[in-house]
Amino acid sequence: MGGDSVMARPADGIRVPSPGTDRTPWRPLRAAAVPLLACLLTLGTLVAWTTTGRAGTPAVLSVRDGRVFVPQNPEATAAFFTIDNSGGSDDRLIGVTAPAGGRAMLSRRVVTGKGMHGMEMVSAVTVPAGGTLRMTANTVDVMIKPPPRIAPGDRLTFTLHFRASPPVTTRALAVRPGR
Repeated sequence: MGGDSVMARPADGIRVPSPGTDRTPWRPLRAAAVPLLACLLTLGTLVAWTTTGRAGTPAVLSVRDGRVFVPQNPEATAAFFTIDNSGGSDDRLIGVTAPAGGRAMLSRRVVTGKGMHGMEMVSAVTVPAGGTLRMTANTVDVMIKPPPRIAPGDRLTFTLHFRASPPVTTRALAVRPGR
């Protein structure tokens, strides 16, 4: 049989390949098919995401509807803002600078049990990509201690600080609670 890598089976005369000598060209391709298909699927998804124009775009933030409650007690008051994000990435509100003399903290309303509610300080709040963060007395707000001396109609300046975007300075209108 010389250099032939096929052995003959003496009983029936059918030639079968010797072990380890199957050199069919499609065998290595079959082994690579699953990873290759996974890569092609991933690439197709990334191309589709990129062509929609949203891939990798930073947050684009704007702040509106600033309101600050006229204080009802000498300890604290709250301010509220609407933050729009027209960009393709989430950002996080990580702090607020209050008017002179006040300390501002992000807080949210929590249920403490049996219908009771309280406030809990939070370190950051997400502003979703393509979405809006609406601060209200029942969700997230900016607690200000001690409260400034203000009357309805006054305007106060606040600076909102974000993790990835530049700070935004805005004004809030003083209103009575419930408005």
